[in-house]
Amino acid sequence: MSAIEPPTERTCERCGRVEEWDEDQQTFVAASDDSLGQPHCLHEWDINGQYNPLQESES
Repeated sequence: MSAIEPPTERTCERCGRVEEWDEDQQTFVAASDDSLGQPHCLHEWDINGQYNPLQESES
C-alpha cells in the first residue's frame, strides 16, 4: 500500500520566499519575516518532477 506524503516546506526559485505547511490553517505560510520574498513574484516553487508524494508503507 502507498501513502501520499505532501511537501511540508517549499522555496521560491525566483525570490527566495520560504514557506512551511501550517497544519492549523491548512495552507502554506511564510516560514519567518526574513523569508517573505517579493510581494508581486509569480512564485516558482522548488517542488518539481523529482519530488515523489507516494511513499511506500511497510505492511
